[in-house]
Amino acid sequence: MARIVFLGTAGSSAVVTKQLRASGGIILQVEDLQFHLDPGPGALIKAKEYGINLHHTTAILVSHNHINHCNDLNVVIEAMTHSGIEHRGLVLGSKSVLNNTQGSNSILTDYHKQLVEKIIPLEKKHKVGIEFAEINALPVDHTDPEAIGFKFFCPRFTLSYTGDTAYSDQLAEELKGTDILILNVPYPEDKAVGKNLDVHSAIKLVSIVQPKLAILTHFGLDLLKADPLQAARDIQRITSVQTIAAQDGLAISPEGVEDRYRSNVKGFDKYYLEKDKTF
Repeated sequence: MARIVFLGTAGSSAVVTKQLRASGGIILQVEDLQFHLDPGPGALIKAKEYGINLHHTTAILVSHNHINHCNDLNVVIEAMTHSGIEHRGLVLGSKSVLNNTQGSNSILTDYHKQLVEKIIPLEKKHKVGIEFAEINALPVDHTDPEAIGFKFFCPRFTLSYTGDTAYSDQLAEELKGTDILILNVPYPEDKAVGKNLDVHSAIKLVSIVQPKLAILTHFGLDLLKADPLQAARDIQRITSVQTIAAQDGLAISPEGVEDRYRSNVKGFDKYYLEKDKTF
């Protein structure tokens, strides 16, 4: 069983600080694994509201060091470890989040580093295996030069999360083979600012990648005014790819859009055929 839950869809600082949309990040659950992507302000509150037990988190993944993506990293670690009573869990993220770099101090405290099992700083194109899942760090182009996206190779589907990025041919190439594509799109039309996606660049990415499902999130003030639902309709009309605009609390089963028994991890087709006879 797999599920994606949006603990928030806020993008720009204006949307986050006014909480016009929530900003708690994204939860990906795959079998017994639970991943928390970009835990921004309000992650604990929204997890409780939407029925997510953060103690069950396997790994926290943070794409870059902007506050609306990493603000609640330490408090989510507290929830994951019962304030250090259990030494468990992984933290993966860009070097700018996890380490002190030139011009950037790590938001992750030394105390909270001691509470988890392992800290894994990721550079673009790094790969990490967590049980049956493989996670690739995507080469994104953002104002934080250490920023990354994440591509999850799971037994039944492949999911990619761009994080914040401008369009690039390299990113489009790395995203190929994605079943579910989650795009951070703060801006409407062709009005992107500061190395982010707008609707036009999202159309270009979706056209090239051709996922089974594209999900728009991380909306800025301008896109909220323009209407994310209309943006999703425009992308779907032009690309012929099913596209939806996420709402706070949206829960989706990736298994509803996958090929039956499709696997991107060697050996797991047989595993699931034997384990699950209900299809």
